[in-house]
Amino acid sequence: MEEIGLRWLLGQGVSLIALALCLVAFASKRDDRLFVLLLFANIAFAVQFALFESWVAAGISALIVLRIALVRRFRRNILLMLGMLLATLVVAALTWSGPRDIPALAAGLLGTYGMFMLSGIPMRITLAAAALCWVASNVLAGSIGGTIAESLIFLTNVVTMLRLRRDARLLHTT
Repeated sequence: MEEIGLRWLLGQGVSLIALALCLVAFASKRDDRLFVLLLFANIAFAVQFALFESWVAAGISALIVLRIALVRRFRRNILLMLGMLLATLVVAALTWSGPRDIPALAAGLLGTYGMFMLSGIPMRITLAAAALCWVASNVLAGSIGGTIAESLIFLTNVVTMLRLRRDARLLHTT
């Protein structure tokens, strides 16, 4: 029981680090800064999910690190996007434990499409949908910190989209 308690506490601690990184990332109006901070946040999420033994979520979170690095250099590259979608499906197939893995898989697929093919508000809408899937995945894994993190990421993302929309309106009225 002590080992489980320690692993649970470590998972919660790592999820709080991911939370801080994600909030700063989604508060940024610059896509490049968003991607760099998300890279480090997903390393933390992968570790968190591994501590909770949620292997599909851990594998997809680790794969997201590679996806973010590729997207920064090869935006809108359909072949790379298809490769990352396939890799996400392979990771899920290799680590699948049941229906509780569906939200993590959906999040990985949505995020891959959104990051490779979209930018600005449309990308953030897709990432918001992925964040809701991650909320479900965190709930199913038993991660209190991760659930709060992804919920706040969703809300921060929505606020940033509103800010971007306001800035665009102000730009057109001046």
